[in-house]
Amino acid sequence: MATSRDDAFHCFFETYHSELARLAYLVTGEVEVADDLAADALLEVWRHWDRVTAAESPIAYARGVLANLARNRIRRQRRERRGLLGVGLLWQQRAYARDADVPAVLDVREALRRLPHRRRACVVLRYAFDLSEQETARALGISVGTVKSQTSRGVAQLTTLLGGPALPATDRTHWESPASRATVPPGSWGGGR
Repeated sequence: MATSRDDAFHCFFETYHSELARLAYLVTGEVEVADDLAADALLEVWRHWDRVTAAESPIAYARGVLANLARNRIRRQRRERRGLLGVGLLWQQRAYARDADVPAVLDVREALRRLPHRRRACVVLRYAFDLSEQETARALGISVGTVKSQTSRGVAQLTTLLGGPALPATDRTHWESPASRATVPPGSWGGGR
């Protein structure tokens, strides 16, 4: 017989799994691991359900867990690429992935990959998920000031990487919309933007 704790978690899972999978995709750039990272994050949420429900924002807690898991995965991959994988194998995998998507999506995805993890997470949470600076800070466990500076630097770096003109600090609007739409392939995770 299901308990109210089970029911509450099931509702949380149903409500946020797609969002967490989309966040995992945007942070890692890997479709094939996004659902796994979301599931791992939700497993951690389940393990600490009492702490999660006591948090001011349970979804912010889950986003933070996911961001940490993604960061650990990216670090692990860097170590593997440096020590274990040959340049030829990496090139073949990247070439295959590029053929599967439209060029604009690939450009944005590659530019996002080149950002440092915290900067990338701030940009993705702020612009792809439309979180406030406070929500982003809570999700990542950093200060609002850090969110502001990392987001600003991230947008400037993305603009440079994507070959656009340098943006004044207050004018990010023409970058926000195309990038937030272009980073997720159509039809992925419920057709989110």
